[in-house]
Amino acid sequence: MDAPRYCYRHPDRETGLSCSECGRPICYECMTPAPVGIRCPEHSGKPQGIQKVTRAAERAVTGVGGRRMNAVTLGLIAINVGVALIELASGSGASFTNNSIFERGSLFATGYVSASGQPLGVAHGEWWRLFTSMFLHASFFHLAVNMYSLYFVGSIMEQVIGRWRFLLLYLASGLAGSAGALVWSPLQPTVGASGAIFGILGGLFILERRRHIATGGQVAGLIVINLVITFAFSGSISVGGHVGGLIGGMVLTLALLQFRRSTLYSVAAVAAVSIAAVVVSYAKVRNYH
Repeated sequence: MDAPRYCYRHPDRETGLSCSECGRPICYECMTPAPVGIRCPEHSGKPQGIQKVTRAAERAVTGVGGRRMNAVTLGLIAINVGVALIELASGSGASFTNNSIFERGSLFATGYVSASGQPLGVAHGEWWRLFTSMFLHASFFHLAVNMYSLYFVGSIMEQVIGRWRFLLLYLASGLAGSAGALVWSPLQPTVGASGAIFGILGGLFILERRRHIATGGQVAGLIVINLVITFAFSGSISVGGHVGGLIGGMVLTLALLQFRRSTLYSVAAVAAVSIAAVVVSYAKVRNYH
């Protein structure tokens, strides 16, 4: 077992983060997110004196202890919970699935019809399901597990790569997860944020392997554990969604690292992964009628 590491500026704070330039361990308060990776105060490109002067102003938009508020992570959680509440309000009883939102937003290729007899599914032109399904859930437990996981891994990733890159990673990974779900189980309705969450895990794994973060292999272990659970309960968990999201997140993070100095190329990489997800989905559903 690796010995604990402590921030070089705050020796009483244990941390798993390290500067991507010098490798020194740093805590959240000392880190400065770069385009990809994090920097210590000496390598952040900002004079230490300026940081001290502006720290009071920064606290107006940061959390306790000077840490950045994970606005995107919290916003995504709020959206998922809000949609779940709307599902409950529009359905009958305490069901997340017996409502029109689930019917019109869940992911499947074909095999279902509306009350008016209209065929439903991606194969019938309802491509929005690739996107909407990542914000729907099937139960309170499903929602709670996914939102806890999103808060845990999303908070780390958002701190490391920044808000807008994190948001794009989340959405593109979610689309990749939807493509994987269609490939693996095209006729089974699929919902949930887990494809996007696995994409975040895949991104953290790449950052771990490239030494942009130092976690002692914890990310790799977490992925293995979750994949074992995924395949062990494949009857109730979307294997394709998890694997597809994981692959999408890893590929996109590799691209973001490669193009970290170019916003244009970073956005192009996100678009490429998203388009690839749609193409894979089309290849799978085009023969269903």
